[in-house]
Amino acid sequence: MKAKDVGICLTGLAMVAAVSLGAASAASNDPENSTPQQVFDGMRQSFQAQKAKGVHARYQWELSGPNGGQWWIDVNDGTYKMGKGKIDNPSVTFITSDKDWVAMSNGQLKGTWAYMTGRLKVRGPQSVARKLDEIFP
Repeated sequence: MKAKDVGICLTGLAMVAAVSLGAASAASNDPENSTPQQVFDGMRQSFQAQKAKGVHARYQWELSGPNGGQWWIDVNDGTYKMGKGKIDNPSVTFITSDKDWVAMSNGQLKGTWAYMTGRLKVRGPQSVARKLDEIFP
């Protein structure tokens, strides 16, 4: 892989991280969240069924820390299910700490910065990760 290709790849991944984490900020219109569970509860309020039509994706979060754990969202053609725990065969997995996830959702930590500094890892296709922000704006 050429150096230019690597740069483009890294830039693209950073964009995916930043765009995908915009979904978590949906809950930030209300008073700031202090736990990951509050972030996910807030995301429920922002679901856009029309944007989820034709989408079949499974999102997994692996959060470390005292309030950490695993959460998932399964989007299936205009509907979704959300829960705590592990989902089989996730399309995209976000790995970070509980504090960083909450900070990103509250707009106190930029997803791009978290990704570039190794505080956030994103596994999975960019197109699927990007879709999360449209479904949970």
